[in-house]
Amino acid sequence: MLKTALKPRWIAGLVFALLLSAVFVLLSQWQLSRSTQHEAPVSSSIEEVKPLVDVLQPGQFFPGSVSDQMVTATGSYDPAKQVLVEGRLYNGQKGFWIVSAFAVDNAPKLSGVAASPNTWIPVARAWVADAAQAGPPPSGTITLTGRLLPSEAPVPNVDAGPGRASAVAVAELINIWDVSSYQGFIAATSEVAGGVPVAANDAAKPLNIPAQPPEQQINWLNLFYSVEWVVFAGFAVYIWWRMVADDYRRDLEDDEFDSPDDGFDDGFDEPFDDDRDHPNEPTSPEPQQPGPEQKVQQ
Repeated sequence: MLKTALKPRWIAGLVFALLLSAVFVLLSQWQLSRSTQHEAPVSSSIEEVKPLVDVLQPGQFFPGSVSDQMVTATGSYDPAKQVLVEGRLYNGQKGFWIVSAFAVDNAPKLSGVAASPNTWIPVARAWVADAAQAGPPPSGTITLTGRLLPSEAPVPNVDAGPGRASAVAVAELINIWDVSSYQGFIAATSEVAGGVPVAANDAAKPLNIPAQPPEQQINWLNLFYSVEWVVFAGFAVYIWWRMVADDYRRDLEDDEFDSPDDGFDDGFDEPFDDDRDHPNEPTSPEPQQPGPEQKVQQ
């Protein structure tokens, strides 16, 4: 079959099939690049510290445009309203987030039967490796700075236990603390009391959470097209191979048809002799011609 494949026309066919496959592969890569779409890039303005009361309104839906925004707020903590959220990582080590309720000064107050006199926001203050290392929040008027993040979803069918929470979920925390809250929380980077930074204990690590990169969305139709072009590339080479194989079989059939019949005797080289082939069979007498002396009787 190699001899057939080395025919000039099949070598040219192979080159064409490979070029066609290369085009198909390039089209596949193009479709693959279009299958992943990025959201709008993170704005540089999110690193500019803005007042919380100007960025987000309590009782309203948390807009994605303010996610990761650095904010500042002035108010006070309630030491009775503090929980630990387990399963949080710090340099690869699991531990707890200390989350405290922070009453925001000059924040709009919500109305309603269940509304509290003050408007609060959960603040993730620090990370500790052990629950016993979590101390109370600083007292007095505090000015904090941190990154504004959307509320997490509570973990279903999980009872975290007293003084614990399954996640930094506003829907879960407002039921524990019985307060009105913003629909989000702050991951604190600094706390200042009376113009002096609040010193954390050695066990508590500050939460320096960077802005999250934009999410990627997958276009499944483009992904399917990218796989389809790869199949076409392989099919082009397969068609060439099948055509070569068919040509090879035709050559074999032609060689078999044109080959001479060596050593074959059909039995018709000599004349047929009935006497030789059948010696015991009586021969029919030859007809006799009447002689001149015989006369026909009247």
